[in-house]
Formats: sequence, structure tokens, C-alpha cells
Amino acid sequence: MFDLVLEQAQKAGAKKVGSINLVIGEMTGVVGDSVRFYLDFLSKRTVAEGAVLNIKSIPTKAKCRRCNKEFDLPEYEWTCPDCKEGDLEITGGTELFLESIEVE
Repeated sequence: MFDLVLEQAQKAGAKKVGSINLVIGEMTGVVGDSVRFYLDFLSKRTVAEGAVLNIKSIPTKAKCRRCNKEFDLPEYEWTCPDCKEGDLEITGGTELFLESIEVE
């Protein structure tokens, strides 16, 4: 993702990246603090050095295939809160992408 930030900044003719906006779903296993650490490390002496990292966390969501109820899926409760079935489709929380960057 950091390579993508640098690529887009270069395309925009940016002198500095002010902020990096990521979307990270809970189910990805990506830890925001780790992303921040590596961004600080990788961005040294680049146009992204000192950029603010904004992370939008997306909760895990599911839809019951039996009753069609959509709901937030708590970490250890893999059943529908209405019909108590476990036949679920994950509908949110797997996202992981660079939403935008702001440049000068």
C-alpha cells in the first residue's frame, strides 16, 4: 500500500503527502498500530514522511442465509441473533484498501 501512496503522489506531482486514509476491516487481522509503525519507518526521507495516517475500521457484518437478517457479527458469536442458525454470509469486515491520500 505504501508503494501505491508514493505512486499516486508522484502522479499528482506532490511535494508532500499530508494524510493517508486507509479502510481496514476487522476480519483482515491488520493491526492499526503496526501499520502506523511501518508507515513511520518506510516513509523516512520520502514525500510521505510525517503524513497523518487515518484508519477507518469496518466492523464484521453478516447476513443469515436462512432468515436474511443482517447484523454486526460479534467476535465469538457465529450464529444469527434471530433464528440462531450458523449459516452466515460475511458481508463486511474484510475490506483493506487505500481510500485516498491528501497531498500538497
